[in-house]
Amino acid sequence: MKKFNVAIFSMAAFVLSIFSSCSKEKKETFNLYNWSYYTPDSVLEKFAKEYNCKVKVDYFDSNEMMYAKLRAGAKGYDLTIPSQDYTSIMIKQGMVQKIDHSQFPNSKYINPEALEKAKGYDPDMTWSVPYCLAASGISVNKTKVKDYEKSFDIFSRTDLAGHMTMMDDMRVTMGSALKHLGYSLNTTDDKELREAADLIINKWRPNLIKFDAEGYGKSFASGDFWVCDGYAEIVFAEVPEDKHDEVIDFFVPECGSAAYLDSMVILKDAKHYDLAMKFIDFSHRPEIYAEFCDALKFPAYINKEAAKYTKKKPMYPVETLEKVELKMDVGEALSKYDALWQEIRFSAE
Repeated sequence: MKKFNVAIFSMAAFVLSIFSSCSKEKKETFNLYNWSYYTPDSVLEKFAKEYNCKVKVDYFDSNEMMYAKLRAGAKGYDLTIPSQDYTSIMIKQGMVQKIDHSQFPNSKYINPEALEKAKGYDPDMTWSVPYCLAASGISVNKTKVKDYEKSFDIFSRTDLAGHMTMMDDMRVTMGSALKHLGYSLNTTDDKELREAADLIINKWRPNLIKFDAEGYGKSFASGDFWVCDGYAEIVFAEVPEDKHDEVIDFFVPECGSAAYLDSMVILKDAKHYDLAMKFIDFSHRPEIYAEFCDALKFPAYINKEAAKYTKKKPMYPVETLEKVELKMDVGEALSKYDALWQEIRFSAE
């Protein structure tokens, strides 16, 4: 859902470069199960060369797909990169191995604020190492909307009706309402959840074209959607880079918003544990992590030292991420969210 299919890396070129660069001698193969286009080819190529290994990558496009495949018994992967709720689940279910900090000198570059956000499941990097923190928020087409408050209240504006959309994602959209009302997006309180649902149904939903989790980036780029609640990367990926500053204003309201924290974990049956640890440490060399930031235009929040090496302007300032809250596993209370979300969706029919 949240990852985007941007043709910025050539898969064929990557496979050719990795395997043609390896000699005929037998080499260990590091098996990475990764989000599509999430680790730059340049990083994988450098890793393979430095550690005299092969790199094989399989891809997934949702946490659910990754988790289901592993639970179904898929073998052979050494490392994967789940989001916070699935990282928590995988830790609880014994699906991952502990991080060997003696092999992780670059842990000194991990932002303590990022670990504070992970306090609900792994604040000491016992089982996981943060890779990317990214925010949901509001994207406004500045060529279409000239005067606006940087708040979720924008979705209450009837003059923008028919030109706005919010995520077709229960936790993100209800999270936006909860944060606007001053509550945690992980609340399980019935009154707070009811209040958030009523806000969406009565104030925001009448002004939306629809709830959309996949096509809002393209519709924003085409000019059909002027205001979108969702992930910045979805919008930035569809608007030509030379038009980003002219067209897009992405912001997180002062009340905060939902975010995801993707972390590297070594799988329980990994055959190449030491290579996986090397990859984790390699990824967090500041000059290497900067390549990830430049490729996908994320701010260097997880590894702030990398900002010294970045060459491109990120989608939003690093300070934006200080306001976000992670969507966590709410356990049995998820049924409360689901019941209200069905009511919200039914109101859209």
